[in-house]
Amino acid sequence: MKRDSTGRGCRRRARAVAVAAVAAAAVAAVMAAGGLSPAGPARRAGPAGSAGLAGPARPAGSAAPAGPTGPAGSVGLAGATGPAGPARPARHDAAAGRSAPLDVLLVTIDTLRADATGFGGRRPSPTPQLDRLAAGGRVFTGAHAHNVVTLPSHTNILTGLYPYQHGVRDNQGFRVPAGLPTLATVLHDAGYSTGAFVGAYPLDSIFGLNRGFDVYDDHYPKGSHPDEFLFAERKGDKVVAPALAWWQRQRGRHRFMWVHLFDPHAPYEPAEPYASRFPGNPYLGEVAAADAYLAPLLEPFVAGAEAPALIVVTGDHGESLGEHGELTHGLFAYEATLHVPLVIWGPGVTPGRDGRPARHVDIFPTVLEAAGLTGARAPAAPAGLARPGRSLLAPPPAGGTGGGRGGGGGGSAGAGGAPGAAGGADIGAMARPAESCYFEALSATFNRGWAPLRGILRQGRKAIALPLPELYDLSRDPGEARNLAAADRQLARALLARLPRESAWPPPAGGAAAAGAARRQPTAAEAANLRSLGYAGGSAPAKPSYGPEDDPKRLIGLDRQIHSVVDAYQRGRPAAAAALARKLVAERPAMPVAHSLLAEALLQSGDKQAALAVMREARRRGAASDDLLCQLGLTLSELGRPEEGIEVLRPLAARGVPQFLEALAQALSDAGRQQEAADALQRALAIEPDDAAAYEEQAMVELRRERWTAARASSERALRLNEGLPRAWNDLGVALYRLGEPAGALDAWQRAVDLDGSLLDALWNLGTNAAGHGRPEQARRALARFLEAAPAKDYQADREQARRLLRQLEGAAPPPGLPALPGPTGPTGAPGPTGSGGPR
Repeated sequence: MKRDSTGRGCRRRARAVAVAAVAAAAVAAVMAAGGLSPAGPARRAGPAGSAGLAGPARPAGSAAPAGPTGPAGSVGLAGATGPAGPARPARHDAAAGRSAPLDVLLVTIDTLRADATGFGGRRPSPTPQLDRLAAGGRVFTGAHAHNVVTLPSHTNILTGLYPYQHGVRDNQGFRVPAGLPTLATVLHDAGYSTGAFVGAYPLDSIFGLNRGFDVYDDHYPKGSHPDEFLFAERKGDKVVAPALAWWQRQRGRHRFMWVHLFDPHAPYEPAEPYASRFPGNPYLGEVAAADAYLAPLLEPFVAGAEAPALIVVTGDHGESLGEHGELTHGLFAYEATLHVPLVIWGPGVTPGRDGRPARHVDIFPTVLEAAGLTGARAPAAPAGLARPGRSLLAPPPAGGTGGGRGGGGGGSAGAGGAPGAAGGADIGAMARPAESCYFEALSATFNRGWAPLRGILRQGRKAIALPLPELYDLSRDPGEARNLAAADRQLARALLARLPRESAWPPPAGGAAAAGAARRQPTAAEAANLRSLGYAGGSAPAKPSYGPEDDPKRLIGLDRQIHSVVDAYQRGRPAAAAALARKLVAERPAMPVAHSLLAEALLQSGDKQAALAVMREARRRGAASDDLLCQLGLTLSELGRPEEGIEVLRPLAARGVPQFLEALAQALSDAGRQQEAADALQRALAIEPDDAAAYEEQAMVELRRERWTAARASSERALRLNEGLPRAWNDLGVALYRLGEPAGALDAWQRAVDLDGSLLDALWNLGTNAAGHGRPEQARRALARFLEAAPAKDYQADREQARRLLRQLEGAAPPPGLPALPGPTGPTGAPGPTGSGGPR
């Protein structure tokens, strides 16, 4: 799991069904656009005296990355040599032409700096496998992305369009428009078997990149992770294994496969032996791990044991590692995050280093050429749009003299060109096409209200459009230390004049979201999962104009403060997090993420009334994101005012966004309107069928309706999507108990406790039921933990009953069938609906 550094969406509460609610579950908060996403909305404790089942058990209710940086003063080493002996594909070269369409393998590695690879100059090399591939392929030393966050960058690659053309401008709030051609749809229509295997939630199928793939494997854990700034991911070996199996099963057919690894993303937590290989630099340890995970997939090609294919390897964006004050990515678009590695290997590819400009939008036409889809067979561009890319399979110019970075220019400081590092002939950058490379970074605009960043890269000059404009000569200043905008105003104006009008945000009338992707509300999964990357959650209203005070260069200190708030929150210091967040609100009162962070910290500390006041004040100021309004509605419901919560939530849910439908369902359920709650959840699941959190909520509603079989089915569906959901295990236990399967119920509650030792309902259920079914020691442990975790001021009656039962257990072995204690109470002391005590 990676840390969430953005503003979290509204959180569903962990709620008691049988009796009064249990302690509020602290949930994910927000970090802003800086390069970090959680996995599913966490839910708070429900209101005291909530309606539910009778009987004995309760249904569940309820920093910045560690900062590793590269070696001092550098992240790359110049002058390194490449691996000995290039490995080259075994088929004819370009001059001979291609006899048949090639299989295509696209590998994208998240957060991979251009200078973090051996073929990019890093020594010792963390990427021996990729170095071998690069030695037999072409390394484009001047390759650039167009976005510095995951979803838009991959959409650029797979559509061959700039972000303002396809309309996907950020990780959250956008979806690839239906009907937009992608590599998958085009190749599938041409008869290819198509498979995708992705490593993390930012590329979940709900965002629309799954269209055209026969198999879209995004099988990382899905659901909620309370009290954590986390989002769903899986290690690279868990991605490569099913990908390799699929590739082998498709032998005899034309194949297109996309494999995405997420490992180098913050926080950097490499497994051994990679951590020990790069002590003090865990980012490189993660890069080394990703390289090793790819070995079973790439080695057969390099060794000649697999039929040659066109292989494209690139990073979606880089990582700042502290350069220009940015800890991770997503805020700026300096070369540390914009310059990416790009290797093309396969029949007809001339090995060597190529300094000509290369862009992510060039990958689309490159793959089409390898597939034989050129000329009359080339797919038409979407109506009103022109694809800006060109195939990179064109022969390099003769007589090149070096491996420079061509029209794109430099990398971050210390990244050497390393002539010859890829093996083969150095191709050089003599004939540099006068192509422009558009780029943008809009996450901080959407989530913090900061000025939008757009720019143009052309013939080694880089211009950035901000209230305080920037201009760099990358050939002389690869680290972008000297802003030439004031010294050469004419050149800066000329370059910025090339920015397409339709790339502005908000888009001009009739402009860019020509592809049909105007920003929408995030889904439940987005709001809860896209946080730990610095992909901020929460919408900031667009301003008619932005001034120097909105320039992210002047606000970088706030970015670090946001990271500090999240770090304090994650370390279990909500009071410190709240104090820091109050300073953020005071310094930038119009920034929605600041109010969200403060409300989350106060909720985590248990001060719901103070959190309610903060959310209402943000609403009054017009600084409340829809996520914050959603949390306001849920908090009102939690405080025993569900009808007020419904009034806040119903307008949000009317938009048909699953997240808001699920929140409305929770408030309706708290109000005793179970059929309406069930209807809202059905609407949410019709939109997002694989939302584990929605199935958790559905199980809660079914338990309150005393429909035990349906509750069991909903819990099991949630757990099939993600077996690591403690509340779903607790709810399954309640259903099993009611269905006469106490052994299975006890096992399910134990799973819940093992996953979350502070889940009070599960502890209560074990403590009050295990002894009566021959498991006295299990009951003792659960009751002791319940007494450690349950706040005395909120759970006085329950604590007294737990002590009484614990004394009974410790005094003598309990007789068979020891009954659960009667009348457990919730946080406000209100008795449960039946007064009978039992599974909650």
